[in-house]
Amino acid sequence: MDIHANGSRPTRRGPKEYFTGTVWQDPIVTAAAPARLMATRVTFEPGARTAWHTHPLGQTLYVVSGVGRIQTEGGPVREIRPGDTVWIPPGEKHWHGGSPTNGMVHIAMQEAVDGSAATWLEPVSDADYARPVEG
Repeated sequence: MDIHANGSRPTRRGPKEYFTGTVWQDPIVTAAAPARLMATRVTFEPGARTAWHTHPLGQTLYVVSGVGRIQTEGGPVREIRPGDTVWIPPGEKHWHGGSPTNGMVHIAMQEAVDGSAATWLEPVSDADYARPVEG
């Protein structure tokens, strides 16, 4: 059993290659093999977002606070709020982040295959991000 005390692992800034705007990541767990679970608390400032990306075994997001946006390729931009849980199937190209006027915090949970939990793609354009929210 491992117990990591609150504050024992530093917050890190999300890499510019994977995020637009200011994003902070707090590690929750990276399980040792044979387990594959990885989980991170991610804080997006208003307007901040991920690049387009996929996950080999899918991803679950649990919104903790704020107002966010999410979109799958070819689908509408959707709003997400505290208490919402989002399941993104394996291989589905998507992005997520804060709204233009509100930050958002979510827990991101995914499993790694051969040490990789995500394939990062191109940044989300300002035009795609600014599309009207549907649903």
